Amino acid sequence: MTERPERAAIIRIAVTYLVGIALTGVTVLLCAYLAAIVFGGLAGDRTTPAPFPVTPALVARGAYLAQVGDCTACHTAPGGAGFAGGLAIASPIGVIFSTNITPDPQTGIGRYAFGDFERAVRRGILKSGATMYPAMPYPSYSRVTDADMAALYAYFMHGVAPVVAKNKPEQIAWPLSVRWPLVYWRWLFTPRVRAFAPSLGDSPVVARGAYLVEGLGHCGACHTPRAITLQEEALTAQDSPRFLAGSQFNGWFAPSLRGEAASGLGRWAGADIEEFLATGQTDRYAAFGEMGEVVLHSSQFMTPDDRAAIAVFLQTLTPGPHNRVITGAQPASEKFTAARAARVGMQAYLDNCAACHQADGAGRASSFPALAQNPVVNSGDPTSLIHVVLAGDAEVRTRPADSPLIMPPFGADLSDKDVADLLTYVRASWGNRAPPVSPAQVATLRRAIGEAEPVAH
Repeated sequence: MTERPERAAIIRIAVTYLVGIALTGVTVLLCAYLAAIVFGGLAGDRTTPAPFPVTPALVARGAYLAQVGDCTACHTAPGGAGFAGGLAIASPIGVIFSTNITPDPQTGIGRYAFGDFERAVRRGILKSGATMYPAMPYPSYSRVTDADMAALYAYFMHGVAPVVAKNKPEQIAWPLSVRWPLVYWRWLFTPRVRAFAPSLGDSPVVARGAYLVEGLGHCGACHTPRAITLQEEALTAQDSPRFLAGSQFNGWFAPSLRGEAASGLGRWAGADIEEFLATGQTDRYAAFGEMGEVVLHSSQFMTPDDRAAIAVFLQTLTPGPHNRVITGAQPASEKFTAARAARVGMQAYLDNCAACHQADGAGRASSFPALAQNPVVNSGDPTSLIHVVLAGDAEVRTRPADSPLIMPPFGADLSDKDVADLLTYVRASWGNRAPPVSPAQVATLRRAIGEAEPVAH
């Protein structure tokens, strides 16, 4: 007797389905096995002992390295205790709060062995085994040496006062709040922890600068563009010329640190970079936004030799190929926009900006930065300019100045069109040749940073 055709078809489908499930299971297990082989080294070893005994000198070394790494900037909330966490960090997926990294055994890292600490800092793995969100720049910290890791551990365990402060939960919507997929993100985008090795031919000074910039300084976390999957497009100068080529970050645009003449460091002397890191200002430029915080909490405390090494290394970076070089004739549409803004924006500039920055955009040496041929002004991305005009900026006091360096907010007084016209004028004057700014760009950032619109009178 033969089976009915319908029954035979059903059996074939069922068998095919079961075979498919079996093959899928085998494939998953095989992939997991291969991943364990390939990526297993990324997890580290919790039982790894500290390579050096704790001494006062090691604790002091760790205190210095914590300043170089700017740990306090993220792990200290405004008005809060040092390193007790609680700072809200905006990210594309929601708000992440920094954690308590004091040695409190209940709410901090007091129960972290050296292996736990090493895994957290260089590999992004919590003591619980969960993977951190990449707001923690552990891909950069993967380059930190074992000796420096030992010094940091000694400092945080023996040089920091314990603070009882519970960590705040993230404000991230499901399913992005689920952490286990971050394991795969870490496998894909975090480099293996490896001893830092200078590039062939680098001098000791350049090598030291590269180690600081690419490692503890984690400059790329702000200044390197990120892919749609949120990883930095390059972690070292050898990876890609996209490294330190400029990127939007937390409502600001961190400009290129490469050699572009108009929008990078091409016109900066090494002494200018050193002075900027030490004081937050030069005769022509001033730190603002997130960079002001870096100077206040980190770079001003670096040794002169380390600041010099950073300057020398940055000057080895050639211009990024993707950055817009503003040369030649402007398109007709930009010419028209700039011409209109020259009439309207110039008056807004004279009314609101010229008293400090001068009518010719030259600024006041050591007090108010020049706007003429300023890299931030000439950047293709006007985000930072819009932000600082709308919201102002905190005072940067790291050395005596002729006058307090304060940028007041104008968001409550100037409309989106006013700001756009003013900045379009600035970006097309005194040798500046940057694209115009639109009211829509101003409105978008105004909403993003929560700056109120002017009240109609």
